[in-house]
Amino acid sequence: MESALLYDRLQFAVTVTFHYLFPQLTMGLALLLLYLRTRALVTGDDHYQEVARFWTKIFALSFAFGVVTGIPLEFQFGTNWAKFSNFAGGVIGQTLAMEGIFAFFLESSFLGVLLYGEERFSPQVQWFAALMLFLGSWLSGYFILATNAWMQHPVAYTVAPDGRLFVNSLSGLLTNPWLLWQYTHNMTATVVTAAFVMVALGALYLLSGQHVTHAKTFLRTGVVAGAIACALMIFPTGDGNAKQVPRALSFLVYEDLWAELKGLDAFPREQWPDNVPLLYYTYHIMVGLGTILASVMALSLLMLWRGWLFKSKWLLWLLMLSAPFPYIATTAGWMTAELGRQPWLVYGVLRTAEGASPLVHAGNALFTLLGFLGMYLLLGLLFLFFISQTIREGPVPGVRKTSRLPVDGSVEA
Repeated sequence: MESALLYDRLQFAVTVTFHYLFPQLTMGLALLLLYLRTRALVTGDDHYQEVARFWTKIFALSFAFGVVTGIPLEFQFGTNWAKFSNFAGGVIGQTLAMEGIFAFFLESSFLGVLLYGEERFSPQVQWFAALMLFLGSWLSGYFILATNAWMQHPVAYTVAPDGRLFVNSLSGLLTNPWLLWQYTHNMTATVVTAAFVMVALGALYLLSGQHVTHAKTFLRTGVVAGAIACALMIFPTGDGNAKQVPRALSFLVYEDLWAELKGLDAFPREQWPDNVPLLYYTYHIMVGLGTILASVMALSLLMLWRGWLFKSKWLLWLLMLSAPFPYIATTAGWMTAELGRQPWLVYGVLRTAEGASPLVHAGNALFTLLGFLGMYLLLGLLFLFFISQTIREGPVPGVRKTSRLPVDGSVEA
């Protein structure tokens, strides 16, 4: 049973990690798309329309692969975590159903308007569709994070006579005090990811002398949005700096500067996270990369303000090569959150070992784990193929070379 539990956990970790590569980009891009559509509507400039149209294609690709990779997660609640689903389905089923019925259909419907309705609908309708796309994306994140926040800090539930849990206050579930900072921190991180992807692509085009005018817009939009999001990651949604101030951690936890904080050695070993070294390193990877990303965006904002960004080949290379690091940072952040909750599936209520499906043996779980690894490898390659085709085509199909980056580093539009 222990080996089956290990494979169950590994399978869910692999599938959810791969899946989250896609929605973190779409949720962040949704905000940037709304900004671009707003600029297009206010200015009437076809340039912003072209930029918005291009990033809508990127959004659609990531959204499609997010849907495909997200479906197996729902099924795993029944196949690998049947006891957990039976025990807590009366609670988590509420938020998961609302995500699917309200947020997902809102998001997918208006994405269709943006993709296929540009010649049929007015700019005002397209802007409204972008607004609904943003609301749907961020509402989807809210319901999913409400589910996770409840697992971290269970509230608003009643224990039925048969031992199962049910919601006794939907408003209490959706206003879980744990949810506020978890949601704002996570959604800010998605904007950081989208901003770095946007500036990386802008830097690629600028260095290669392609779509230079559009590349500059990518860089300006991404750098400003990324710098703001990175600042919000530090304060107020992050508390890394505050914890380094003497006595600040005592105040954060107990609202008392002189309160005593207990370490792991003050708790029974059976209540410890089951992989403390991994938890330690994932936390430090998250914080370290977050600091680096914020520094890169701050430097880029300064260079943009001084008018040097488009002429600095070394910084453009740095921005282009930085694109994978927000993904690594967010993965490390989620590993920190989930590893830190162990050995609990629902903190203080249900242990992880008690939530697995009793009839799924280790061989079954290992077989499906290997199957998912193979399938996701193919899906990953397919995504890279489609995204590279979209990038190669560019914001204006048929227009490739517009200028070259001269030896002195300056760029002419």
